[in-house]
Amino acid sequence: MSSVYNRIAGQSLERLAAISDGIFGVAMTLLVLDVRVPTTDAIHSEGDLGRAILVLLPKLLTYLMSFLTAGIFWIGQQTQLNHLEKGSRHLVWINIAFLFAVSMLPFSTALLSEFIHYRGAILVYWANIFALGFLLLASWQYAEHAGLVREEHRERVGKAIRQRILISQALYAVAAALCFIDTYVSIVLIVLLQVIYALGPGRSEKSRE
Repeated sequence: MSSVYNRIAGQSLERLAAISDGIFGVAMTLLVLDVRVPTTDAIHSEGDLGRAILVLLPKLLTYLMSFLTAGIFWIGQQTQLNHLEKGSRHLVWINIAFLFAVSMLPFSTALLSEFIHYRGAILVYWANIFALGFLLLASWQYAEHAGLVREEHRERVGKAIRQRILISQALYAVAAALCFIDTYVSIVLIVLLQVIYALGPGRSEKSRE
C-alpha cells in the first residue's frame, strides 16, 4: 500500500509551484525588516538624518544582495518546473529542502548585515547560497534520472541548467573567498555577479528566438 502511495504522491507541479511562490514571497518580504528606520530621538537635523542613512548603507547593501539572490533562485526553480512533465514524491522533498534553504535567507542576511566585517558571516551567507545551488542542481538531476523532464529539447535544456548552476556556484565561491582579503570586496563582487546574471542577456535566450 505504501509503495502505491509513494508512486502517486507529489505529482502536482502546480501545488509545488504555489508553495514555492509563497515561501519565496515571505522570505523576500522578511529581508526588509532588518532595515529599520532611524529613531526620531536620534534625529534633530538634516545632518543627523544624512548620517543615519549612511549608517544604514551596509544593511541596504545586504538587503539588495539577498533580494537578488532570492529572485535568481526563484527564476531558476521556475525554469526547472516549466520543463517538467510531472512531479514525484522524491522531487517534492528535494524542493522542500530547497525551500528550507530559501527560508534561511533572512537569517543569513541579518547575520551578515550585523557582522559585516567578519569573515564568518560571509561564509555563513555563502553556505546558504551553496545549499540553494546544490539542491537546485539535485532537483534537476533527479528529474532527469526519473524521466520527469519533457521530451522536447531535453538534452539542450538540461545542459544549459547544469552549466548555469555550476558556473554561478564556482563564481560565488571565488567571491566568498575574497572575504579573506576584505569582506566588502566579497559582497560587492557577489552583487555584481547577481546583477550580471539578472540583467545580462544569454546566448540561450537568443537561440530560442
